[in-house]
Amino acid sequence: MAKTREKLLLLLSDVVAINLASLVFLWMKYVGGGLPGVLIQWLRSHPAHTRPDFPFILEYYLYDALPVICLCWLLLFFFFGLYRNSQSNSRLDEGIEVFKVVSLGALLFFVATFDLERPLALTRALLFSYWLAMIVFVGGGRIGVRSLQRALLVRGIGRRHTLIVGSDARGLRLLQELRASPAQGYEVVGLVRAGGEPERREVDGVPVVGEVAGLAGLIAAHHIEVVLIALQSNSHQEVLRIVEGATGHSVSFGITPDLYDIVAGHVRTQQIYGAPLMELRSELMPAWEQSVKRLVDVGVALALLVGLAPLWLLVALAIRIESRGPIFFKQERVGKGGRIFTMYKFRSMVVDAEQGTGPVWVKGRDPRVTRMGRILRTLHLDEMPQCINFLRGEMSLVGPRPERPYFVEQFKKQIPLYMRRFNVKPGLLGWAQSKHEFDMDAKDLVRIARERLEYDLYYIENMSLRLDFKIMLQTVWFVLAGKSTR
Repeated sequence: MAKTREKLLLLLSDVVAINLASLVFLWMKYVGGGLPGVLIQWLRSHPAHTRPDFPFILEYYLYDALPVICLCWLLLFFFFGLYRNSQSNSRLDEGIEVFKVVSLGALLFFVATFDLERPLALTRALLFSYWLAMIVFVGGGRIGVRSLQRALLVRGIGRRHTLIVGSDARGLRLLQELRASPAQGYEVVGLVRAGGEPERREVDGVPVVGEVAGLAGLIAAHHIEVVLIALQSNSHQEVLRIVEGATGHSVSFGITPDLYDIVAGHVRTQQIYGAPLMELRSELMPAWEQSVKRLVDVGVALALLVGLAPLWLLVALAIRIESRGPIFFKQERVGKGGRIFTMYKFRSMVVDAEQGTGPVWVKGRDPRVTRMGRILRTLHLDEMPQCINFLRGEMSLVGPRPERPYFVEQFKKQIPLYMRRFNVKPGLLGWAQSKHEFDMDAKDLVRIARERLEYDLYYIENMSLRLDFKIMLQTVWFVLAGKSTR
């Protein structure tokens, strides 16, 4: 099943389920003698009747309350990642996720609608009925969608094109396990020979399509979505080389656990049926933390752009008075997934500063910086137009600093795993800049880039809202101490 169709089916199922649960809630309120607002409206047009009928109640709430309730639930589901692609999740996992999110939503609903004038026993009964109806209808609908999805996968519809790295005994065993469990959704199109393995054309009827050294080309040629690593021994260096070989391609990775992983308790498989696989996740932050991180980006950007608008007008005027030329400086940078975007800053250098030199690495004491530009850099005000990049989703408030394509091409050839820093959005504030002051006047640019990469990879592997807020506080301390954050 295509990802778009899967999400639309889940969305349709949730909309129907939420409205059914809301109808149950209205009926319970109706039976319990609630809904005084509806009763007043009813008596105005039906004075001879003392009690409204249920169709009148449905019509009363159909065009205002019910759509708002439905929208609130859908936003909550989206916020907690219930619409992310989770093809590997079992139906039990789906039910547990629904239980957790619906329980939180019911608690919020109870707090928001708590009525001190109503008996608490009645409030609890109504809330329990609504909570139970939401779990039954939403959970049941989603389990139905997952059952349909699984049935289609068994018939070969919607499987993900997969390569197995390892053509020896372990690769053969993984291939056979995947064939025995078609509901896992892997369509193995070929195996890749790892270093030291004997040459062979096929394994159990599946072709050996190449070697690890050409993994990037194989991924592109066969439209691969998943790479499963099945080596005789999970050497960390070898796994890193395989992951690095797929840099630039949107694929997910899975690794078959070896004996050490099992004994040490490192195994957390992504399946409860079929072949056990340790999943290498490209997005380590939970869905709700990613949503909060995005909200922080947008909120900070709007607060700075709108709240300090008079200051930006003064800065623009000062730049224009000192030297002719554009107020804003625009430059291409490399973003998430290696995509190129235009980054905005207040111009702090003379016009055409690199006309005779070509791309130059930023320096601590740069003669090309204007007097106004030196003030802006000292106060870090030249970076503020990057809030535009926050709003456009090209950058985040916290993340590895964006780099220019010219230098990325150099560094990725000389520094192992350099392109992994582009697995996340670049940011204005970084872990590297908050922890260490780099010698920007050094001539060994590769060494500086390698030092930064160590900090960037630590951030990527430990991404969390807690770490983001820690970076913000440490950056404030760096600025107050007069240290560089570039």
